Amino acid sequence: MLPCVGLRACEFRMKKKSSKNRLKKNSHSDRAKSAGMRIIGGSFRGRKLRYGGDQRVRPMKNRVRESLFNLIGPSIRGKHAIDLFAGTGALGLEAISRGATAAILTEQHYPTAKILRENVATLDIESLVEAITADVFVWFRRGPKLPAAPWVVFCSPPYDFYVDRTEELLKLIAGLIEAAPAESIFAVESDTRFDFTLLPHADQWDARTYRPAVVGVYRKP
Repeated sequence: MLPCVGLRACEFRMKKKSSKNRLKKNSHSDRAKSAGMRIIGGSFRGRKLRYGGDQRVRPMKNRVRESLFNLIGPSIRGKHAIDLFAGTGALGLEAISRGATAAILTEQHYPTAKILRENVATLDIESLVEAITADVFVWFRRGPKLPAAPWVVFCSPPYDFYVDRTEELLKLIAGLIEAAPAESIFAVESDTRFDFTLLPHADQWDARTYRPAVVGVYRKP
């Protein structure tokens, strides 16, 4: 590279290099977003899901999602999926891919809820999914009409909720367990700060650690 001559020439070259680096970084980031979100198993295996990259949305890592669905196993078939903090919809859509009959997906963040609906449309399963844009705590307190068939419930909120909104989360989970039909399944994801012994029926949860995540599964008799 030829040496720059004069202060302005040097500044221009430095700005140009910085701009190229930013473009390269953004390009890599965009590719990672589109490549990382996929359905892992079932009838939609390999299908891509949109993810906007918003830091408020924390999609469950693919390896954790795969491990979770391995824990749940074939008993997911015929269940009605309920994802309390749905984000882009990956858990509920994975459940349908693996045999769940329908899904209720709640997401409070409007831009993310829009992406969720786009993912549902991409899979052409609008008739199977009820997408709700709402605060899930308020939604449940209002007494929504819930399916009579057994559920598979996913609770994968921002990890800080387990610290800042512990009481609300425990009340939500306990209320859903009480309302759920027999043979329903509950899956909770947290990080290591949350004490799973606080959950209802604490001794009946199958908890596994996939650092930094901890996943617990409960089956209602």
